[in-house]
Amino acid sequence: MTVITITSRDLTRVPDEVLLDAYHADRDPRAREELVRRFLPFARKLALRYVHSREPLDDLVQVASVGLLNAIERFEPGRGKKFTSFAAPTIVGELKRHFRDKGWTVHVPRDLQERALAVSRHTERLSARLGRSPTLDELAGALDCTIEQVMEAIDAAHNYHPASLDAPVANDGEDRCALAETLGNEDDGFELAEHRQALAASWLTLSDVEREVLSLRLVHELTQREISQRIGCSQMHVSRLLRRSMIRLDAAALAN
Repeated sequence: MTVITITSRDLTRVPDEVLLDAYHADRDPRAREELVRRFLPFARKLALRYVHSREPLDDLVQVASVGLLNAIERFEPGRGKKFTSFAAPTIVGELKRHFRDKGWTVHVPRDLQERALAVSRHTERLSARLGRSPTLDELAGALDCTIEQVMEAIDAAHNYHPASLDAPVANDGEDRCALAETLGNEDDGFELAEHRQALAASWLTLSDVEREVLSLRLVHELTQREISQRIGCSQMHVSRLLRRSMIRLDAAALAN
């Protein structure tokens, strides 16, 4: 192999192919610095594909720059392949690895991550072309996937940066408070309302005397003896009425 030497004076005028040959031959750091300067716009252009991921652009460019350095180190000019054709998958792979390993706050399968990013890119592209937000059908057609897969990708994108419960939010002119303070708690009143509705329907299945006995016992808290004196029957009969009424109420509630 012919060793190519370069001088700092003419470095900027050396063609890309010659500079790549020179760096591959002797690993001159000046040649690598010049190659990075030349191909950094190419790496930045690839990083811009993922700007919709909500990652800061500076971080994306930094990751793409790492991919560019790796491509320069591994590129072998003698194989006859164009450098940008070799560098592109290396840079894109570094970007995808960044999203897979560090970007997502929660675990999301790799194929779903890539689909979520693709949905974001196509959404902006179609919005610019159509002058409106694309429909799910249009996105599914552009991505060659189903509507369900598009919806799954959109849901996954929401997991990229979940909101912190400690994040401050503002309420209609009021002071800011933590997001956690705006979240509702489990309301036992719904279950109570359902029980009351079931009880009201079951109540109508009882006879007049059964409803009276239950009312005297549960509402007015009279004893069985006091109830027997009030309605004019034996205490034993009151006990049977109470037991029978409760059984019927339970059975009617279960039926509802």
